[in-house]
Amino acid sequence: MFLSRRFLPPMSLLCAFEAAARHQSFTAAAAELHLTQSAVSRQIRALEERLGAELFVRERQTVRLSAAGQAYAEEIRAALMRISSATVGFRANPQGGSLNLAILPTFGTRWLAPRLPAFFDEHPGITINLTTRLSQFDFQLEAVDAAIHFGTPHWPGAELALLMSETVVPACSPALLARYDFAQPRDLLHAPLLHLASRPDAWPRWLASHQVAGAEPQGMLFDQFATAAQAAVAGLGVALLPRFLITHELQQGDLVQALPHVPEMESAERYYLAWPTNRADYPPLQALRTWLVKAAQDFMITQPAR
Repeated sequence: MFLSRRFLPPMSLLCAFEAAARHQSFTAAAAELHLTQSAVSRQIRALEERLGAELFVRERQTVRLSAAGQAYAEEIRAALMRISSATVGFRANPQGGSLNLAILPTFGTRWLAPRLPAFFDEHPGITINLTTRLSQFDFQLEAVDAAIHFGTPHWPGAELALLMSETVVPACSPALLARYDFAQPRDLLHAPLLHLASRPDAWPRWLASHQVAGAEPQGMLFDQFATAAQAAVAGLGVALLPRFLITHELQQGDLVQALPHVPEMESAERYYLAWPTNRADYPPLQALRTWLVKAAQDFMITQPAR
């Protein structure tokens, strides 16, 4: 897309405006940029003249963003962040390009990270930068090219590629199992149940799927799978966890299935790769998308039927 230079203010004006908008102060912006307060004031005024409207409301010795200035500041900040990220990525890997990927922490550390060497073997020129996000966000406001998403196939302003499903199992420490001697799903209600903030209805759905109706289980709340799993290892309760994310703990005997003879439940949600529509043709993203979909498909083939 052709960009008319008449709509591109000088970078110095944009940087001065972003700093002043963030601090709500020309003086603080001047200190950050190593300029005088009058220099920042002149740059803001020059930008306002280019735009044909005031960005700040000036009241005696203070300034505050106008409503239009606030909206413009958010757009400019996002654009500057993307420019900065692109520059850092290019300097880190000028030959192949880089990609900023938002990951779910446990999925990223337990499943994705061990497989990334295979990706780098196939694409040695690409750098992937990982950042943690627990929920959906606005791609336009963050310097992120793609994200791992767990949920329904819906993300406003983004496209998605299906990766895989998961099955969840009630897991606890061997000592807790010996203490409660669970025999059927309803027995779990006698023990502390551990909950995930991102899946508040997980336990009610699991219990309902095993004919335990009307239950409203109470218990500790966690924001990440890894913390909930460690709490279960410590004997604090029974956690409902994706089997593929706790393979190591099950193999080591740190965790056991609370009801090994009860059928496992497949989650209604799925794992997806999400990306903003305007980045769909970005070569590093295309490479990751193709590789990741195949890696997930290969993984699902190896999973035993239950």
